Amino acid sequence: MDLTVKKVDATWVNVPFRPVPARNMIRELPHWTIFVIYKVTLACGVVGFGETMQYYTWGTVSDEAIAKVMNRNAADFLWDDSLGCGLQQALFDAVGKANGVPIHRLLGHKVRDRGFISWWAIDQPAEDWVLECKDAAAAGFTAFKTKARPWFDLMDQCQKLMPTLPPYMKVNFDFNATLMDSANAGRYCTEIEKYPQVSIFESPIPQSDVAGNKQLRSQTRVPIAMHYGSPPIMTALREDVCDGFVIGGGANRVKADATVAAQADKPFFLELVGTGITATFSLHFASVLANARWPQVDCHRIYTHQMIKPAIEVQNGSAKVPDAPGLGVELDEEAVERFRIQPTAKPYPYPGLLLSIRWPEGATSYYAHAEQYWDDVHNGRLLVFPRHVYLERIPDNGSREWKELQARAQKGGFMVSGRPL
Repeated sequence: MDLTVKKVDATWVNVPFRPVPARNMIRELPHWTIFVIYKVTLACGVVGFGETMQYYTWGTVSDEAIAKVMNRNAADFLWDDSLGCGLQQALFDAVGKANGVPIHRLLGHKVRDRGFISWWAIDQPAEDWVLECKDAAAAGFTAFKTKARPWFDLMDQCQKLMPTLPPYMKVNFDFNATLMDSANAGRYCTEIEKYPQVSIFESPIPQSDVAGNKQLRSQTRVPIAMHYGSPPIMTALREDVCDGFVIGGGANRVKADATVAAQADKPFFLELVGTGITATFSLHFASVLANARWPQVDCHRIYTHQMIKPAIEVQNGSAKVPDAPGLGVELDEEAVERFRIQPTAKPYPYPGLLLSIRWPEGATSYYAHAEQYWDDVHNGRLLVFPRHVYLERIPDNGSREWKELQARAQKGGFMVSGRPL
């Protein structure tokens, strides 16, 4: 068949969050609802599709990338990560369909029929974690990955969450280096690990701190996961700074990083973020990468719709890898039309937010969006995981006091004594 790329179409969509993610994502990641669906039409008439989360850290498709593949053989560009994830996925889907083979046949030798898969949630009050884990268990998931943050007391959260979990549910806490150093992390992690459901600590402290990560790994029985590449992989392996890796990015990078991890016999989980489209693409990789033994993180269950037919079904913590040609699923065209939008700027910060960090001795810090308190963390202006701290959104009650606090917060975070609102 003629695999020449003859047409590339792009459709912007706004895929809504489910209710619990919606009320928590709004302060930090409201832009995660914006996707671009790409369709690649080959000269033989086959159409492949893929998606890009438009305002994610990796994967945007440029006009230059589209021009690069036009009137060229699609098979020549499957491993070109510079194209962006949506276009790369669409090319894999099209080439697989044209040749009558599933994507996993293009990636390598199949080692498993089902990929391990995790439910994901952002940092949020323990009560919302409880709701999410209840939905996760009902949907067949056995793994839950979430964010541990210094503006929520993780010890308080665990006391509320853990008794509600089924005994088989495992929890991965991703600190994104907010424990800051091994002195803080060692004591804190050994306190949290008393809960048997805790299965992974991800990036507890800065990954560049080789000595600190080695020390921390010797102090906790919980496996430590680190994003592949920091510190440089040979340093990470020589110093044995972690138990396994987080691997993501384009197809070529995923395959290369997974190969090295396998040679070192290190487990990893795939982190390719999107709707059911990206989750399915990730499942094809999981089927051929022997050391993808930890549940993949793709975040597709934070949305109201998976954007594919049939939707991914999970049983006992795993999902079947499709064997039909290409991605092995269909694009839900009705959902695409329902969520279609015009190209839009990044919707961040979300307007009209007033956020507060409540400190245990009675003070309050006010912010208008998450980047402000992240800046305080990175610059050492917030305590490292103090007890009984929590963050909440303060709804607009129409008062002059709310308006004055919100206007002041837009200029930067600030602390006051007491709880004005």
